[in-house]
Amino acid sequence: MKKLFTLCLLFVFIQVDAQTKLPSWSFGPFVRPPGANPVISPDTTSKFFDPIKQEQVDWESNDTFNPGATVKNGKIYVLYRAEDRSGIGIGKRTSRIGLAESKDGLKMKRSKTPVVFPGNDDQKEFEWTGGCEDPRIAVTADGTYLMLYTQWNKKVPRLAAATSKDLIHWKKNGPAFRKAHNGKFFNLPTKSASIVTTLVNDKLVITKINGKYWMYWGEARVYAATSDDLVNWAPIVDEKGDLKVLFSTRKGYFDSQFTECGPPAVLTSNGIVLMYNGKNSGGKNGDENYTANAYCAGQALFSAENPGQLIARLDKPFLVPAEPFEKSGQYPAGTVFIEGLAYFKHKWYLYYGCADSRVAVAIYDPAKK
Repeated sequence: MKKLFTLCLLFVFIQVDAQTKLPSWSFGPFVRPPGANPVISPDTTSKFFDPIKQEQVDWESNDTFNPGATVKNGKIYVLYRAEDRSGIGIGKRTSRIGLAESKDGLKMKRSKTPVVFPGNDDQKEFEWTGGCEDPRIAVTADGTYLMLYTQWNKKVPRLAAATSKDLIHWKKNGPAFRKAHNGKFFNLPTKSASIVTTLVNDKLVITKINGKYWMYWGEARVYAATSDDLVNWAPIVDEKGDLKVLFSTRKGYFDSQFTECGPPAVLTSNGIVLMYNGKNSGGKNGDENYTANAYCAGQALFSAENPGQLIARLDKPFLVPAEPFEKSGQYPAGTVFIEGLAYFKHKWYLYYGCADSRVAVAIYDPAKK
């Protein structure tokens, strides 16, 4: 019995090592803090007077997930997608974006009302009735916060930009690709943008490369776009004028169905690290080590001089659905959907959606790598 127990321990150790041993260019390992998760869950007591319906709605009663994150005045702020109970099924309800703050990155103090939501404004046609989804948050060196989120009118999802100085009051700037290439990509389904950032004096800020802001974006494939003003973005195209694919799905891997961009990318001494969400296919097309249709987290490395040039990519995910709350809810196949990355007290806090129903965090301490 003792020998069997020893063999079991060895097996567990090998499995953990296989998950956490990462190349030097990558971020991790990310560890879930014991007893802290989920950090945000649905709240049936929060009420909000909807300006379109002209009535009180329980705006975060059904699900709270897919968070962005940033740091302001010594606190972590998490902006998360919240769904009401106006419909049944994924994508059938109305989403609004809530705000939470934390002194330690774990215990959250939440605002009672959303900060970005569909209203009787010039974005209503793009946001009603589906709402405002999946925010990614980053900040400039001068303190302007940028939110890249999905506008969902239940017809076409569109990537949009909003800006703020305080994380509470946001200016909606509309679809990010509306003007570029004579509007060629305006009505194309677009979502999931990861703007390039870098650490400056222990603060993660938006940065330019070769005089331009850069973002990676896309769901089924990874593309790129550039901007001069953070609001209007031009997708990178190939010689035929089509969207240039930087990388895509891989048969037999954890990202065989989707490669969806995650939190803001980070410019490092090794290059640009993009974290992304890989969705696994079922059957022979997917990786049988992971559940069919599960979302796991991957990383890719791009050239710092040429952000469109892929250098390396993890073959195994660095974060996989493991906890019960990551495998129950709207998406029982299992989901760790990474969107928020914050550098806080010399550690990296990665916030993610759990099965499209809750928010959790995992932490990477570079001092322990």
